[in-house]
Amino acid sequence: MKGLSLAANSSIEWTESTWNPVTGCTKISSGCKHCYAERMAKRLQAMGQPNYANGFKVTLHEHVLDTVFRWKKPQVIFVNSMSDLFHKDVPTEFILQVFDVMNEANWHRYQVLTKRSGRLLALNSRLCWSNHIWMGVTVEAAEYLKRIDHLRKTSARVKFISFEPLLGTIQRIDLEDIDWAIVGGESGPGARPMLEEWALSIRDQCLEASVPFFFKQWGGVQKKKAGRLLGGRTWGQMPVCAT
Repeated sequence: MKGLSLAANSSIEWTESTWNPVTGCTKISSGCKHCYAERMAKRLQAMGQPNYANGFKVTLHEHVLDTVFRWKKPQVIFVNSMSDLFHKDVPTEFILQVFDVMNEANWHRYQVLTKRSGRLLALNSRLCWSNHIWMGVTVEAAEYLKRIDHLRKTSARVKFISFEPLLGTIQRIDLEDIDWAIVGGESGPGARPMLEEWALSIRDQCLEASVPFFFKQWGGVQKKKAGRLLGGRTWGQMPVCAT
């Protein structure tokens, strides 16, 4: 149980494994309201899982840093699915350590996702970017479009946007220098609904801009039943640079 909670195979549709050198977070915007990671962390804490003794308080797990070296088969790895690497409580030196590990264990592909795009941009010049390190920002509503601007200014070789949970219509998205877009509805208890027109709008903007589009899920309380068909088909496009 100890190892599985911090590094494990993943059921997330756009990745293969998760790796959590950091766990815990704090709410920063509307998409955080029904955070799945918070629910999971509290459940693991109640089960007595030692890595979650602090519940959802930001916690560093240095003993997990070398895990990816033991994975000899190349994998697509979502970094910190249970946290945000650029949270203010994560020391800069630890962030640099994580990047050092990702650069050294370069047979894997890493997907880093943040809502804290301001700190990402502030640290950009100190981060070692390689083709196998993808950087993304979450944009759950139009009021957070500035995160894309921050991402665009970084030196990340592969840049992506996660519109999940998509909470409203987002028009006129500037997709210049963006390599990939993911759309998904909220899932779990209290999930807020996503309208089809919102997802279709982003899909159409991606098609017009020739940006690969991935529709992850409709979400809801029974997300598996809701499926992931959009407009009668499955959208599972990946960045061209990944092929």
